[in-house]
Amino acid sequence: MDRVILHIDMDAFFISVEQRDNPALRGKPAAVCGSLSRSVITSANYEARPFGIRAGMPIQEAKRKCPQLILVRGNHSKYTETSARIFSILKEFTPLVEVASIDEAYLDITDSLLLFRSSLHIAKLIKKRVWEKEKLTCSIGVAPNKLLAKLGSRIKKPDGLTIIEKEKVPEILEDLPVSKLHGIGPKLAETLKSINIFTCGQLGRFPVSFLIKRFGVIGERLHEMGLGLDESPVIPFDQEEDAKSISHSITLEEDTSDLDRLRKVLLHLSERVSKRMRKEGYYGSRVVLTIRYSDFYTFSKQKTLSRWMNSGNEIFRHSVEIFESIPHPKPVRLLGVGMSLLKKEWCQQDLFENREKKDHLLKAMDRVNEKFGDWTLTWAELY
Repeated sequence: MDRVILHIDMDAFFISVEQRDNPALRGKPAAVCGSLSRSVITSANYEARPFGIRAGMPIQEAKRKCPQLILVRGNHSKYTETSARIFSILKEFTPLVEVASIDEAYLDITDSLLLFRSSLHIAKLIKKRVWEKEKLTCSIGVAPNKLLAKLGSRIKKPDGLTIIEKEKVPEILEDLPVSKLHGIGPKLAETLKSINIFTCGQLGRFPVSFLIKRFGVIGERLHEMGLGLDESPVIPFDQEEDAKSISHSITLEEDTSDLDRLRKVLLHLSERVSKRMRKEGYYGSRVVLTIRYSDFYTFSKQKTLSRWMNSGNEIFRHSVEIFESIPHPKPVRLLGVGMSLLKKEWCQQDLFENREKKDHLLKAMDRVNEKFGDWTLTWAELY
């Protein structure tokens, strides 16, 4: 049976929650911001968008564009609680729910079709229950994979519902601008236009070898996107961590392309992974780096080593090598570092390395950091 993936995207989530709780905001241009003085717009309602108001816009600019704009200071705890209740509704339809952000999720409803008759019926029920319980609207896309389901949820907004059938994918993508696909932001779209790729149809027919040469590891993925292909699974948010891997990730406070800052994040993640490995008595021989960009396009790249390790500094060096081997067309939103191929004992010593001495050093660092706080002792090269 072909997969059936549903993507749900809440409509103007933050400001919609505020409008629900304060009816005086309805029908007027309004937006949520971090503070009422110096901040940026985080969510604008559909009445504000015709004025050009959008997320990420400085408040001063937004007020110039729309003097009557009503600003509401954000309440993150309220949005988080609302989001949790919505995701609980989704779990009523399938256990395979992947949280993509606070206001969107992917559902693998393939097996749920036996209970709920059709994907259309499931989508309508979800929209109905979210409205009944939260008085909020959402847009839903249903398709054979996550890429196309995300596209479907964008086609009709707000309160939309689009089903993309497998046999109609080539027709839908043929003249669709590449910028409409999740994972291709404005800068990447402009780069593609510079080599005469304007539509998904053109992207799918473009020589893969040229795309790889031009864009590196992302090139092959771009080719697949042009064809509407996406094999990435829906990973449930409550799925237990793989016992054969240890990883940590962090969503940055703001998207960035600052290499020095990203290197420091990689160091901290590497140290967290290595500390946990040592606590559980593991050594690993494969480093896995996960990157999510500002438009939520996410992928992982790994490097298998010829030796076993659990040193944060070594994990960091390899994660940086992986990071620097990849072209980054967009700012980074999330970084993750992991180790897999784990064993309880290291299997191959370096001929001239005193492993026991290194282990004692690392464990001594762990004891100091546990007593006086994380990062009391760390490697000096970035500081």
